[in-house]
Parts: sequence; C-alpha cells; structure tokens
Amino acid sequence: MTIGTLVLSVAAVALLLTLIIGLTTKRIENWIISFLQNFCGVLFIFSGWVKAVDPLGTAYKMEQYFAEFESTFSGTWFSFLAPMFPQLAEWAIGFSVFMIVFEIVLGIMLLIGSSRKLTAWAFFLLVAFFTVLTGFTFLTGYVPAGVNFFQFGQWGSYVETNMKVTDCGCFGDFIKLAPFTSFMKDVFLLVPSVLFLVFHGKMHQLMGAGGRTATVILGTAALTLYCFSNYMWDIPHTDFRPFHNEANIRLEKELEDLAENNAEVIAYKVTNKETGETAQFPIDEYLKKYKDYPKEEWDLEQIKAKPVVKVVKTADGYGIPSAEGEPYEAELASYLAQQWELEGDTTAKVVERSKISDFELSGGPEGGDVTYDILNNPDYSFMVVAYKLYTEKEEVTTQMLRDTIYKVDTVAVEDTIKLVRSIDRVDKRQIEQTTYHFGKDYLDPWMDIVNPVLAEAQQEGFKVFGATSFASPEKLEQFQAASNSSYPFYTGDDILLKTIVRSNPGVVLLKNGKVIGKWHYKKLPTYDELKASYMQ
Repeated sequence: MTIGTLVLSVAAVALLLTLIIGLTTKRIENWIISFLQNFCGVLFIFSGWVKAVDPLGTAYKMEQYFAEFESTFSGTWFSFLAPMFPQLAEWAIGFSVFMIVFEIVLGIMLLIGSSRKLTAWAFFLLVAFFTVLTGFTFLTGYVPAGVNFFQFGQWGSYVETNMKVTDCGCFGDFIKLAPFTSFMKDVFLLVPSVLFLVFHGKMHQLMGAGGRTATVILGTAALTLYCFSNYMWDIPHTDFRPFHNEANIRLEKELEDLAENNAEVIAYKVTNKETGETAQFPIDEYLKKYKDYPKEEWDLEQIKAKPVVKVVKTADGYGIPSAEGEPYEAELASYLAQQWELEGDTTAKVVERSKISDFELSGGPEGGDVTYDILNNPDYSFMVVAYKLYTEKEEVTTQMLRDTIYKVDTVAVEDTIKLVRSIDRVDKRQIEQTTYHFGKDYLDPWMDIVNPVLAEAQQEGFKVFGATSFASPEKLEQFQAASNSSYPFYTGDDILLKTIVRSNPGVVLLKNGKVIGKWHYKKLPTYDELKASYMQ
C-alpha cells in the first residue's frame, strides 16, 4: 500500500462515518469539522495500531533518534543536553508504549468528541512535535558527514545517505515513508489541528459524558495490555517485516542483489570537495566532460534507475533474462511467478532493497562468512537470535606475562661446530582479560526453555546455531559456557537481528533459506510439538 492509497482509504472511511453520524443523529454542528475529526481520528487509530502490534520496533526507532540527538547536541552550546539522551534510550520501550497508546486513544477521543478542548490541544501539540521531528529527519539529508546539524553554513545539497534515521516510523513497518513525505504529512495535519483549536466547540460528541469517559479509560487499559502482549510474552501476531513466516530469505536476497546489480546507471553527480558545488549530468554528457572533473577535486556518485527485474514465460516455465538475452535463474523466476501476478509473457517490477539484503552472519572457520551455508542448507535448522548478550557486569583484570627471548650461538667443539641456545633477555608485558558476568534472569530462558528444546534437535542431527551482535570471541565463549549452549554462535548487525525476531532470545526455524516459523522464548513449543506441526 502507498501513502496515497492509505489517505484515500482513510478519507473514504471518514466520509462514511460523517454521513452515518449526520444522518442518524443530530450531533453534527459543522460538517467540515466533523469530517476532519473522523479523518484524523481514523488516521491516528490506524497509525497507532500498526505500531501497537510491534512496540519494540517503535522503541528501536526511538533509540536511533536518541543516538542522533546525542551526536547532534554534542560539541554545541546545547552540549549539556547530550548526556540525557543515552539515559532516555534506556526507557525507550516505555516511551514507545506510552506514545502508541496515546496516539490511538487520541484518535478515539477525536471520533467520539471526548474532552473537546483538551483533545484539540493534545492533537495540536502531538502534530507539532511530529512536524519538528520529521522536519529534522529530512533536513539531516543536507548535512554532510563530519558536519554538525547546527553548522548551517556547511550544509550541502540533499543526499539521502546523509541521514542517520532514514524514516520516522510513523506507520511502523507497514509503510516506509520517505522523510520529506513524512514531513509534508505532518505539515498537512497542522491545518486540522489549528482548526480544532479554534472551533473545538463545533466538534461533534457521541454518547453521554460518562460513556465517553468510560470508553477512553477502558480503551487505554486494553491498548496498554495489547502492547505488552506483543513483546513481553509473545512476538507480534501481525508481522510487516521482511522476515515474516513463509519468507524465503535466500531467494529474496538473491532477487534484491540481482535487481541492484542490474540497475542501469543513467547519470553522474559530481561534488566539489572544497566548495561543495554540485552538478549532475546524463551519462552520455558526463562521458564527454569527465576530464573536467578530476577525482582529486571532485567526488563522483552514480545515479541509477529504479532496480527492475523481469520474469518471462519460457518453454520450461519461467525465466529471468540475462544481459545476453538468455533466460536464467529458473528457481528464482518460478518463485517470483508464485509471488507476482504475471501479465502476459513478460512481467517487470521494481524491486526495492529491504533488510533481507543485509542478512549476513560471520564466525565460521577462521571467522569466515557463513551466510550462504545457512541459507543453502536443504534441511531444517534452528537459529537462536539474541541481538545483544546482556551482562550484569564486566571485570577487567591485568596479568603480567614474561616472554623469554633466546639467542643461538655457534660454538666450536673439537672438530665440529655446535649451535647453543641461551637466554638473551626476558621481556615483560601486560595483558588485559575481561570476565563477563551474565545475570540469572537473562540466562534462565536459555537454560530452562530454549536449550533443552535445541538439544533434542541436535540429537536428531539438525543444525543449531546462535546469532548475536558483533562481540569478542572471549565474550561468546564465556556466554556459551554460562548458558550451557552447545552450538556455535555467529555474529551480525544488531539492527538486522532486531528485525528478524522481536525476542531476546528468539528462535527461528529455517529450511533451505525459508522461514518456517519463529517464536518468542516464552511461547516456544516443545520439540515434539515442533516436529509434529512444522517439520514435516
């Protein structure tokens, strides 16, 4: 779904609600204000719900913002604010649940006209806050690397990759909005928010005062419980992320890589390293002028067309044309034929890059990449995901080591020469060793729930492995020993791991690169239940 389709759908629902209220009651004083009430109410309820199914996703987005704010305020006149953001990040999940519930309840209050003046002010302040937030997100695209946001004189041209937070998370993972689109959405919502302030007395009210109050109180309690259920003791029941059940990571990754590699270069953008001056030329024009822009003075950026992949019907089924015009990648083509609605003999679609492209794990022999070994495994395998291994404390101890340096001399003994080794010197050096202490509350789910199930899987010959964020070999070894985890641990990007499953630890069942199922550790079935329901 696109933002345009969403807006039209919300407008249609709002119009229907306005007509029903207007034709069945006498509670509408101003049809425009009532329509805007219903439009904004439905939009906020929907926007809140797609985040309520995954409160951790919103919390992770808040952590990104807090980190960006800390970096932005550091080294400026407002540097005294910077230390508070890491502290706020520790409470990100609490802020997430509060904001989600507040947004949905505010939408309900708009629909029923509860506490009209309070609702009008709350709506205005929330929209104003979001406008500043999304505006900041968009404007960071003008801030080059190494330049602080408040150094306005050093801003350059807009570059999407300059932004540390690439989307505001307004609709969770349901729709990813470009920062400028998010900003314009909030600017648009400022219009009804101001109208509500001025004409709050014209807003319609449904039910009696007691009914409205009861609706708000009960709604707040139910929504809070619902948010808790989607991360405290279960994973989101509706998964908008690319690693949802039935997703084929192997083929989707192959598809996205293929699309990116096949994207045609249509122009070049050059930026002067000293002045920041930029220019963009179509590829034919650039090839004529490239000598005027030496690499010593200018940065070069390729501008590519949207990545498109084509699937064609062949005598044997389906194929993807190669650069030479011959069909190839038959397995991927057949997969796409099942996912896409084919139109005629050729279907072409834009393939956007998702987090699946970042699926990479390392830590195999000599620290090598194990991504394709995992994805190409034709049998069932279990991946235990923990984006972070929580420690209670870390102790660093120093040891003094002695390195004995020997020398070899030649000594003449009678008619022969012998090599004699002797001590040349003894060097002393200090080494630091870190001992990691893992809390019982964190170890218990591994030892009591996860590992007993995985031990049975290992006994039957299935591959089991852990996936965590980048950590030292010493930390991984100590955690394996502390948690009785008798399987290897691989490492990857923590944001990738957070995206795969909203549980720490969480268990993912894979087969040939396909997600068969995934579970919060509190909802992990027994091994016999897994075999009966998922491994057939």
